[in-house]
Amino acid sequence: MEPGRLEKFPSPGRGSGLRALKRARPGELLYRAEPFACTVTKQRLGGVCERCLRRNERLLRCAQCKIARYCDTRCQLGQSAACPSEKLYSFSDLQSNIEELSEEMKEGLRHLAQTLQLYLRVEIQDAFQLVPAIDIFQIFAKVTCNCFTISNGEMQDVGVGLYPSMSLLNHSCDPNCVIVFEGRQLLLRSLREIQIGEELTISYIESLMPSSERRKHLKRQYCFECNCRLCQTQEKDVDMLAGEEQAWKEIKDAVTKVGDPRSQEEWEQVLTMCQTLLNNNADRLPDTNIYLLKMLDCAMDACINLRRWKEALLYGNRTLKPYRLYYSSFHPLRAVQMMRVGKLQHTQDMFPQALKTLKQAYNIMKVTHGADHSLVQDLMKLKEQCEAGM
Repeated sequence: MEPGRLEKFPSPGRGSGLRALKRARPGELLYRAEPFACTVTKQRLGGVCERCLRRNERLLRCAQCKIARYCDTRCQLGQSAACPSEKLYSFSDLQSNIEELSEEMKEGLRHLAQTLQLYLRVEIQDAFQLVPAIDIFQIFAKVTCNCFTISNGEMQDVGVGLYPSMSLLNHSCDPNCVIVFEGRQLLLRSLREIQIGEELTISYIESLMPSSERRKHLKRQYCFECNCRLCQTQEKDVDMLAGEEQAWKEIKDAVTKVGDPRSQEEWEQVLTMCQTLLNNNADRLPDTNIYLLKMLDCAMDACINLRRWKEALLYGNRTLKPYRLYYSSFHPLRAVQMMRVGKLQHTQDMFPQALKTLKQAYNIMKVTHGADHSLVQDLMKLKEQCEAGM
């Protein structure tokens, strides 16, 4: 990554933005940043290190709070230098968009601010050191509109972080850049060729939803109306909602209620539910229906957690065509799904098929993740095992 590749500029109709100062090829690392602040998600608490956000089977519990867990003393005591993600934009520059937030969201943020204020009054005896409640409200509003979901290499959520300079990136449902993470470090990579002066964009949200839902989500969370080509033309909406409406609404409700299974019994219940609905709707919904696709993913996850590899592969194979339809040529989620299927093919000693699938995943990941990313290194090892087994 060369210095001075990006600059802040006034993006017409969108406030500030980031644009390229140099031409970039697909897969180039344009920016890397450590977080201004970050935290582990509630679901991952105790499963990943509070410092580096990496999974570790032998995390050490903090002797003081008894809650936080770390890889080792180095992670627990680690201190960041001046945050490089503030080079282009600082936390104080972030927009809170309070006037654009819904009354429901404002009320929720006020409640959080008041709760924190009460907690601080107990913990801090000197009243002069207390932060005014209105400042806390402003901070919460800034975090709500500018935070990034931190994911591991397999695109599973592990934390939330603030990267002020990267908050300058504007949204597109068909972006020219992607953000992935290595631990807590943010990596911004180009997805296609980018010209000098071209604005850099990312997708703020999961794109596997109809255009009306995407726009609703963006308006609620980020306070703007998306008028990109995909939203205006509602491209792919017909495929996403193909089949009988009553059938996909039933599956949509079921997927939403799955939650976060932990025990084998809970995964068994999830798999039974998925199998029942998939069998009942086999002739009513195609695999391209996004809610059926999410149920296939859910069934695949359940089988993997229950170590039922053959069944997991059957569900995984059914997802590949819809993933190719909905995700661009270079999309991290498509690559990760192909890697998962390749792993399952490897468990079934299907070495030629696994090698082909893993090569396709690698061709995408070298653009989205970069050849030196830890997940890509894992993929390369798996490829070598397949080659050795042939």
